[in-house]
Amino acid sequence: MTDNSPVTAGAVPRSTTRTGRRPAQVLAAFVFAGAYAMLRLLWATGSRWGYTACDRTVEHTAEQVAIGCRADRLESLPFWSGWGAVALCAALVAVTALGVIRPGRVVAAGLWMSAAVLVALSFPGHLVFEFAAAAGHPTDWRDLGNRVVLLGGGLLVAAAAVAAGPRTQGVRRPAGVRPAPGWLRAWARAGFVLPLLGWTMPHTLWLLGVRFGIPARMLAEIREDITVPMGLALCGVPALGGLLTLGLAARWGQEFPRWVPRLGGRRVPRLLALVPAGVISVAVTSYGVIGVSMIATALLDGQTTWAGLASSWAITGTEVLFLAWGVTLSIATLGYHHLTRAR
Repeated sequence: MTDNSPVTAGAVPRSTTRTGRRPAQVLAAFVFAGAYAMLRLLWATGSRWGYTACDRTVEHTAEQVAIGCRADRLESLPFWSGWGAVALCAALVAVTALGVIRPGRVVAAGLWMSAAVLVALSFPGHLVFEFAAAAGHPTDWRDLGNRVVLLGGGLLVAAAAVAAGPRTQGVRRPAGVRPAPGWLRAWARAGFVLPLLGWTMPHTLWLLGVRFGIPARMLAEIREDITVPMGLALCGVPALGGLLTLGLAARWGQEFPRWVPRLGGRRVPRLLALVPAGVISVAVTSYGVIGVSMIATALLDGQTTWAGLASSWAITGTEVLFLAWGVTLSIATLGYHHLTRAR
C-alpha cells in the first residue's frame, strides 16, 4: 500500500543530493585555468613577459631582480618551467571544464586535488615571509606575483570544488556550540605550541642577540639582514597563527565572543575558519617537505654533514618544525570541519 500522505509540517526531510548549483565559482576557476595556461604557453614558446630566471634560494641585487636575472636571454626553459607546466595547466583546464559541463562527486574530488596542488606550488620558497622581507631587501616581484596568482587560483578552484560537488538538502548546521572532543583539543594545542616555541621564541632570541642553536657568524648575519618590520612579522605572524589554531577546538571558533562589536554571540561562518586554516596547513606542510628534502639532498651530495647540521641545530629544526606544524594544523582543521558540518 502506497503512502501518499503529505509531509508533516516542520519535519526535516531526508537528505537528498543535487549538483550543478552556483556555477559562477566553477566558471571563474575555468577562466583562471585558461588564462594561466595561456601565460605558461607563452613562456614555453619564447615569450619572457613576467618571467623571472632568478634563483629563489639566492639573494640578488636590485638591478638583477629588476630585469628578472636576464630572463630575456634564455633560449628555452627547464621542462617543469616550460612544457611540463603547460601540460599541468592543460590538465587543470580539463578538470575545471568538467566542473562546468558535468559537476559531481568525482569532478569535485579532482578539483580539490587541483586546489591543493596550486596552493602547494605557491609556497616553494619563502612566500610566507617574502612580503615582510620586501621592506628591506630587493624583492623579485615577478616570482612573488606568480606565486600569489597560484595561491588565488587555488582558492578559486577550491570554491569551484564546493560548488561542483553534491550538496545535501534538508539538513542544517547543528544549533548551538558543539564541544570539541579531546583529540581535537590536543591537536589544536599542538598547533599553537609548535610555532610559538619552535619559531617565535628562537627568532626573538636571535633578534635580541642571544646565540641560541646557531653559530656566532650566522647570528650576526641574521641581525644585520632583518629589519625591525621584518622582525615583528617573523616573530608575530606565526604566533598569531598558532593562537588562532586554538579556535578550531574552542567555543570562540564556533561563536563570536560577546565582547566583539555587532558580532558577539553570532555563529562563526565555517569558511572563515576553514579557508585560512586549510591554506596555511598546505603552505607550511609543503614548505616543511621541501626544506627537509633539501637537507636530505645536501647530506647525500656531501654539501653538508651531520656535524654541520648539529652546529646550527636550531635552523635545521625549523624545517622539521614546519612539517610538524603543517600536519598538526591539517588534522585540527579536518577535526573542525567534522565538528561543525551539518548532520
